[in-house]
Amino acid sequence: MSTRAEAKATVGDISNDGDLNTAQTQISRKGFCSVRHGMALILHFCNFSILTQQMNLSITIPAMVNNTALPSLPNASIERPPTGSPNHWNETRQASEPVAPVYDWSPEIQGVLLSSLNYGSLLASVPAGYLVGIFGIRYLVGAAVFISSALNLFIPLAADAGVALLIVLRTVQGIAQVLTSIGQYSIWVKWAPPLERNQLVGITISGSSLGALIIFLAGGVLCQTLGWPYVFYIFGGIGCACSCLWFLLIYDDPVEHPFISTRERDYIVHSLAQQDCVPEWSVPIKAMMKSLPLWAIIVSHFSEYWYFYILMGYTPTYISSVLQVSLTESGFLSALMLGVTFMCTFLGGLLADCLLSRKLLRLIVIRKLFTAVGVLLPTVFSVSLSWVTSSFSTTIAFLVLCFAAGSLCQTGALLNFLDIAPRYSGFLKGFLLVFSQISGAISPTVAGVFISQDSEVGWRNVFLLSAAINVSGLIFYLIFAQAKVQDWAKKQTVTHL
Repeated sequence: MSTRAEAKATVGDISNDGDLNTAQTQISRKGFCSVRHGMALILHFCNFSILTQQMNLSITIPAMVNNTALPSLPNASIERPPTGSPNHWNETRQASEPVAPVYDWSPEIQGVLLSSLNYGSLLASVPAGYLVGIFGIRYLVGAAVFISSALNLFIPLAADAGVALLIVLRTVQGIAQVLTSIGQYSIWVKWAPPLERNQLVGITISGSSLGALIIFLAGGVLCQTLGWPYVFYIFGGIGCACSCLWFLLIYDDPVEHPFISTRERDYIVHSLAQQDCVPEWSVPIKAMMKSLPLWAIIVSHFSEYWYFYILMGYTPTYISSVLQVSLTESGFLSALMLGVTFMCTFLGGLLADCLLSRKLLRLIVIRKLFTAVGVLLPTVFSVSLSWVTSSFSTTIAFLVLCFAAGSLCQTGALLNFLDIAPRYSGFLKGFLLVFSQISGAISPTVAGVFISQDSEVGWRNVFLLSAAINVSGLIFYLIFAQAKVQDWAKKQTVTHL
């Protein structure tokens, strides 16, 4: 099997002859038929699977705790009424329809169950990023996808066994899922040519939006037709299938992949020849903490995820309470917005790479431009919502535009850490995930306090506060952000603790 050094030697002639741009253009024309795009598609479906597993309890818990849960498991135990019962015909008919188990969970217990996934994620974020950077992603992340999916299959049994077991299971699931979330970025350090990184990452992370869309649309239907356990069985099974594809087709390095063509391998290796992406055991923590470009990314993550979690968590509530539509219609409208996010995330990556490959804009300009658009437009539209509530169509249009424009941040500040420190991408992603989760823990709580005091004024204050935080983060990012590899992220200048 070829080594990375041999691959670099093979493509050395391209660099010496000055034909790199021609080679890049020829390879790029292969488009989505390449191995790297195939890997992006597999990662897309892994993200799809993980997101559905993250949300499926939120979708099913009303049926799990509601005594009016609809028919479900064919083999569920039932009790038939005495034949002499006055309502014998109706009762017999009801008894012949098996029901899924229901549980006497208080709102407090439900809150703990829904939060338990985050316990593991928060605890494991930084260690997971470090391990991914050192040991590679093929086996760690592949195992994480399988473990999370397999545990998803056992959630109905764990619910029967007791709340404590279910909490433990979902905490372990959270640890596995955070490994997947971090690893999906680390893989592109060695696989994504600089002129294709945005589109490859866009294909990858758009799977999350598609997963949210599908679970919103299909989750309730599955609960009503097959029963809530099948939500866990179906999406857990999809995840297990994705993990099988992962082990077959995902490799840490293009020089190790058995199915890649020599031409594509050489193109990838040469395009990344100047990028030192070999991870090290030691991490320059002190230098990182003094890096303003890194702090610009941290602040941006906190502010953008503040707004993101409010949109994701409260959009259905806003639609149903302010616009006075049913919960079913609210769910479908929320799904529409997630569908728009899915498309815009994918198209945003393509647009960014188009601007970069045609040398219309420099990378740092693209990062700042996409971040500015992804922050300012949603801010304007969300603050304006208070004045357009009388128009249903205008309100929905503004919300759709909030989701569409906000997705551009995925190609802006949220991807910037790969530019400044590719060799520490796993560690940084885990580190940034902590700030994202802290923001996600605070923002819905603050929003709930505002809304509980006065609905109309509360919603306006929620959007105004989000706008202030979002714009403040944007200003800090625009001033201090960079897109070049930092000195502390270069091998020759790494200072070990």
